[in-house]
Amino acid sequence: MSNTAAECGKSLLRIEGLDKYFGGLHAVDSVSFDVTSGMIKAVIGPNGAGKTTLFNMIAGYFPPSGGEVYFQDTLITGMKPFEVAGQGILRTFQNLKLNPHMSVLDNVLLGCHRTGKAGFLAGMLSSGKSRKEERQAVEAVLPVLEWLNIIDQKDTEVGNLSFGNQRAVELARALASDPPMLLLDEPAAGLNMHETEDLAQRLQTIRDQGKTILLVEHDMSLVMDISDEIVVLNFGQKIAEGEPQAIQRNEEVIRIYLGDDNA
Repeated sequence: MSNTAAECGKSLLRIEGLDKYFGGLHAVDSVSFDVTSGMIKAVIGPNGAGKTTLFNMIAGYFPPSGGEVYFQDTLITGMKPFEVAGQGILRTFQNLKLNPHMSVLDNVLLGCHRTGKAGFLAGMLSSGKSRKEERQAVEAVLPVLEWLNIIDQKDTEVGNLSFGNQRAVELARALASDPPMLLLDEPAAGLNMHETEDLAQRLQTIRDQGKTILLVEHDMSLVMDISDEIVVLNFGQKIAEGEPQAIQRNEEVIRIYLGDDNA
């Protein structure tokens, strides 16, 4: 476990007995775990294990059939996605949701809406308050672009970037409103080996800046390299939880997911 995670030591997100039924399908079956502040925690499992359904319940896209979700000791079960975001949990998606014709900076500034106070009408009228907020937003996001090593491309149209740097822009936009926690859905999807290595460095930088990350990911090399803890799901149930080394030695995980000819 990283020093940052170990020093923080406080449960930021608490999942208690989450259930989700789709008709007769029990997609998520009484899943419970905590995410400690300042750590990277991964959720892994075979296709159909319930990972994305779990994420959708945490982020407010699906109402759970049972169980509760607490964030910073506040019950967020049943909140809408924008309300969950307002609490401080920002989510990225496997499919990029960027405007390819806008600059990197302008795409990232779209993520500042959660903390803006001037309001839509003031922005339309270009009021003094909205102009001040825009200047403050730019000042706030430039360090984020620096952390993620895309500051030199801030004026470049996103459509002209490599796919890996587009992923970095999406991360920067999620970080723009300074959320305590990120939910990352398959952040390495579509990346080549070099881009995946860059992503690993970026996620560790985000963690080292004091953020907490919960991610769903299929790239086991990435997961084992950057995660402080891992949760393993299979057929909707949690079958293992622990540090990467323990997960790699877990016989049930080896048998049903990681694969071992000797298992």
